[in-house]
Amino acid sequence: MTVPALEMEHAYRACEEITRREAANFHYGIRLLPRPKRQAMSAVYAFARRVDDIGDGNLDERAKLDALNVERARLAALGNGTGSDPVAVALADALERFDLPLEALELLIDGVEMDVSGTRYETFDELVVYCRRVAGSIGRLCLAIFSGPQANGNQNGIAPGRAEPAPSRTAAPLADDLGVAMQLTNILRDVREDREHGRVYLPAEDLRRFGCGDLSAAPAGAAADLIRFEAERAGEWFDRGLLLVDVLDARSGSCVLAMTGIYRRILERIAREPEEILHRRISLPAWEKAWLAARSLAGVRA
Repeated sequence: MTVPALEMEHAYRACEEITRREAANFHYGIRLLPRPKRQAMSAVYAFARRVDDIGDGNLDERAKLDALNVERARLAALGNGTGSDPVAVALADALERFDLPLEALELLIDGVEMDVSGTRYETFDELVVYCRRVAGSIGRLCLAIFSGPQANGNQNGIAPGRAEPAPSRTAAPLADDLGVAMQLTNILRDVREDREHGRVYLPAEDLRRFGCGDLSAAPAGAAADLIRFEAERAGEWFDRGLLLVDVLDARSGSCVLAMTGIYRRILERIAREPEEILHRRISLPAWEKAWLAARSLAGVRA
């Protein structure tokens, strides 16, 4: 499918605006990438944001599932004419240029369907399945972009050119682990908001183990011990997943370190003050995010 250059430019700009507006943490990291890779990452995020918004929206369960099926149909139709939807136009282009794993996008929809159905998790292993769908899938998509073609200098900066060296076979599992680590951090950060919406992600076996069957009514000390335990476990997933940086080029490695640096800083605060997340959502100021991004770039270059 051939799309006029101006239409493609408009589509990517729309995706970049969605990313800039809705995903500050993600945006700080991808700014370190070359423009074509940054655009492809924005297209992936814009699609993921659309799917996630369906899960978090005010529609009833049947309507949400119908809307998710519409997004499945969009994926199936990529490359066969995407109409005027800018996210679909940009995603179709990124899919072709970077050989994105389409099954990862489908897994993302599977994960959001679990949210819509109100799935609860008895064990940590069950929770990991969910995390791999909604976040590990994003890790694999990012890896495809990191190892994709370089720009060849045309005016739009999105034409294919020299490919990066292929990452080792261990890279995909590491990207997946890193996605799980970031999703576990999201779950801890959003415990209070999720509880207000009737969602419980923490494994039931852990809630019982720490005497926190009802987290909102649990003794403060027990809740704090539970949260520290989960934060330590998320940290172990980060430690494994960050081995990915060693097999990436410098700018891609900087991007990974910038995004994960923001999440790890949030995780450190959660572990240090676990009771805080029961009262408010922890976030970092813009200056600290920018500092972490700059430090990541300097660190990989060194």
